[in-house]
This record gives sequence, C-alpha cells and structure tokens, in this order.
Amino acid sequence: MNRLMLSAKIFAPPLAASGIFISAAFVSIYALNYDWQWDRVPGFIISRDGAFSAGPLLRGLAVTLQISAVSMIFAVILGLVSALLRLSGSFTGRIVSYIYIESIRNTPLIVQIFVMYFAVAPLFNIGAFGSAVTALSLFEGAYISEIIRAGIVSIRRGQWEAAMSLGMGRMQVYRYIILPQAVRRVLPPLTGQGVSLIKDSALVSTISIYDLTMRGQSIVSDTFLTFEIWFTVAAMYLCLTVSLSFLSGCIEKRVNVH
Repeated sequence: MNRLMLSAKIFAPPLAASGIFISAAFVSIYALNYDWQWDRVPGFIISRDGAFSAGPLLRGLAVTLQISAVSMIFAVILGLVSALLRLSGSFTGRIVSYIYIESIRNTPLIVQIFVMYFAVAPLFNIGAFGSAVTALSLFEGAYISEIIRAGIVSIRRGQWEAAMSLGMGRMQVYRYIILPQAVRRVLPPLTGQGVSLIKDSALVSTISIYDLTMRGQSIVSDTFLTFEIWFTVAAMYLCLTVSLSFLSGCIEKRVNVH
C-alpha cells in the first residue's frame, strides 16, 4: 500500500501535466486538419527487417542513456569535490571552487558545449562523445556542488564537535558522520538535477551526436512526420525522467527507514 501511494505521489504530477499539454496540443493540431500516420511510428522504434532489432529512436535512446549516466557519475564526483573545497580551510581551494561554480552556472550550457567541442576538444584529441560528457558533467557538477554543500551545512555543528572529541580527523568526520546524514537530505534535489541532466542532454545533438533528439530530427526531415515523431520522442524522455524519479523515491524511502 505504501509503495502504491509512493508511486502515485511520484507519477501523478508529471503525468497530469503531460496529459494537459498533450490534450491542448492535439486540440490545436486538430484545427490544422493534420493527416496522422501513427502506424508508421513503431517501425522507427523497433525494426522488423527480417528480424526484430532496435530502430533509430531506440538506438538514440540508448545513446541518451549512456551520455546521461556517465555525465551524472562525473557530475556527482565533481560536485562533491567542489563542495568539499568550498568548505575547506584552504583559501586557494575555496577560490578555485567559487570561480568554477560561478563561471559555469552563469553561462549557457549550449555555449559551453560549443567551446568544449570546437576549442578545447581539438587540443586534447577528444571526440564528440567525450566533449558532450565533459560539458554536461561540468555544468551539472556546479549545481550539484551547491546542493551537496547545502546538505553538509545543514548538519548541526554539534555533530562535528562530538566526532572531533572522539579523535576523528576531518575526512573521517565527513565519511562516517556528515555525508551519510547529508545524503538523505540532498537526495530529492539531486534527483531533480538528474532529471534536468537528461533533458539538457538533448543539446548534444548540436554537435552531431545521434542521441534521441538528433534521431528524431533526422526522421522528421526524411518523413515529415513532425508531430508523431516529436510526441514519441517527448514520451520517451518522459519515461526516462519519471522512472528516475520513481527510483529515487524508492531509494529515499529505504534510506530514511534504515
């Protein structure tokens, strides 16, 4: 019963908003007398040429998943390191962390992707995939850094004093006392950042990475199935983000119980 209520709490808002948006879109398109051809869409998801295989949209979804997963891992690592530097006693560490966070958060992601791909990547012989992952990791890491820092700062000072009185070093206090408590507090905003990362990954199509968005653009230019393809692409992104929210909700509940 509790799991059912958790699922309803997570899925209801995005599904309701999506339903309203899709209904409004269908009403608007209906006025255009658009010739719907939904029967052609499944062939772009699963190919049936002799044997069942992944279609272009499913292959694009796999690339989006790969980019998002790798970027999220590096973003969390960058965010944690940056947050610890921001809270450290080192003046240089605090300045470096501050410059990184402010410069990344106050410039558009699309500009960072272009700079990484056209200016930085050629110097280090990095491909399009590496450029996309690096740009997304740096961008999301700056936001995750502030989320983690807020979670650490929210822990009462008495926790530090008690741990120090037991003879623990600073890193031991972080590892055994502070970070385990902070994780429970930052999990919801981290989930939101993960959802943003999945949506932001659509921008990597601008550097010719055949992710879900790029595959959709290619299919639309070849078939002119504009609304069918983009509604399908939107639904696939929605499945990814809602699944992530559901998984995070289950983890958060388990962590809070234990």
